Amino acid sequence: MKNLALILAFVFTTVVVSSCGSDKKKDDQKTDSTVVSMKDKVNEYAVVELKVDISHLSDKEKQMLSIMFDIADIMDEIYWMQTLGDKTGFLDTIKDPDTKRFAEINYGPWDRLGDNKPFIDGVGEKPLGANFYPADMTKEEFEKLDNKDKTSQYTIIKRKEDGSLEVVWFHEAYKAQLTKAHDLMLEAAALADDAGLKKYLELRAEALITSDYYASDMAWMDMKTSNIDFVVGPIENYEDALFNYKAAFESCILIKDADWSKKLERFAKLLPDLQKQLPVDEKYKKEVPGADSDMNVYSIVYYAGDCNGGGKTIAINLPNDEKVQLNKGTRKLQLKNSMQAKFDQILVPIANVLMDPSQREYVKFDAFFQNVMFHEVAHGLGIKNTIDGKGTVREALKELYSSIEEGKADITGLYLVTKLREMGEITDGDIKDNYVAFVAGIFRSVRFGAADSHGTANMMCFNFLMEQGAISRNDKGFYLVNFDKMPVAVETLVNKIITIQGNGDYATAKKWIDSDGVIPEQLQKDLNKLKENKIPVDIVFKQGKNVLEL
Repeated sequence: MKNLALILAFVFTTVVVSSCGSDKKKDDQKTDSTVVSMKDKVNEYAVVELKVDISHLSDKEKQMLSIMFDIADIMDEIYWMQTLGDKTGFLDTIKDPDTKRFAEINYGPWDRLGDNKPFIDGVGEKPLGANFYPADMTKEEFEKLDNKDKTSQYTIIKRKEDGSLEVVWFHEAYKAQLTKAHDLMLEAAALADDAGLKKYLELRAEALITSDYYASDMAWMDMKTSNIDFVVGPIENYEDALFNYKAAFESCILIKDADWSKKLERFAKLLPDLQKQLPVDEKYKKEVPGADSDMNVYSIVYYAGDCNGGGKTIAINLPNDEKVQLNKGTRKLQLKNSMQAKFDQILVPIANVLMDPSQREYVKFDAFFQNVMFHEVAHGLGIKNTIDGKGTVREALKELYSSIEEGKADITGLYLVTKLREMGEITDGDIKDNYVAFVAGIFRSVRFGAADSHGTANMMCFNFLMEQGAISRNDKGFYLVNFDKMPVAVETLVNKIITIQGNGDYATAKKWIDSDGVIPEQLQKDLNKLKENKIPVDIVFKQGKNVLEL
């Protein structure tokens, strides 16, 4: 776990020392340029204060919140260990405050929304396997390792003194941190009056020190009435770009928006019917989504770890465990305050630069909200296990899984919105709102670059829709949606992606990503206009106990 951090520390020390020399004027110019550049990079993120009204919470709930902040900070510490290694040793080598701040935003020296390019001189490419695997391990060496737990989401691979590989469970690799988090979680559970929250916290505490998350995931699915929600632990696989196996630690602290949540209750009951209506062959939609799926709206008050690196989460669809999804379904949590911030500060300004003036009127928050919400719903639909019975889609597609799955969720979510309008379940606004907001949303997400699964997925959708004539670019440099061609193009793309997943077709997925998961030259020129107009690439937060006045 320390090898990557030690290498980086050496590089940074070398960089600092080499900047001292007799050519003072030249070095001053370089430093000034670096400072300006980093200041500009930091300013690409709009600052959002995560302050919400918690006056309706009881004293016990507020005490729980305070403990949850402490647990979340531990998740953040572990994420630093997973992505880089020694956080303090790394940050202490950076003298320029803007560079240090940008490194904090990115959890390391690589620009997460800039194709993971290093922004500090002397740093090499971001290791595909982060700190989950030895830096010198080859894929072939991993494949030869005879250990059934090597592909578990909750293990890391280390090199023993004799040079061979070994598998280490998370609860052993991060024992000190997880033991402390476990104890704090039980303190929070003791304060919980809501039975569902209490059970979840107790089981999640146990999961942290056993690396067995199934029972706590199931308990989280049953947690329906709590004012507070707490996503905590190893969740997503994006950080592992080598195999897409390993889960990164994160935490989100959420306050339920009861009024908005009530509006969404009816959609959860429609999931089995929506699964049947997917535009694919019957063999790809035989799986029945769990009946316990629910949708709720929250205000998020704290981001920590993986969800806080680079692009920020604005909606959650969990658990990721396929067994839980088939037995119970998933919960879809819409983070309304973050979503509104991104819409106001990023999506609308982007639309005003890139969308044709005749279609800008269709960019509305409710449509953006619906698109994001049904993106998360779509994660729970489709197929989880390959039709040949050889394992899960995740296992079959390996490191390509996240990009293909995000693409499925993007386009299937738009398909679901279309269907729900046809069914009369969504009556406000117009489908044109959803289509135009979707395209503007592509421009927002694709700025994450090809190194981000969401950005890659967005490019695949964009290039496909352009080929189908559902999106076009006019001679004035503006993009338009063809409202007549969009529905058929959406259905065709849904079919393509779910078929690849059901077949576990790695070769086709790889060929598609290599050809279409990139930004065309013309689009890149257009995206450069967003930078020229100083439109933020994403958001960062003023957050913490003091912001909530805890």
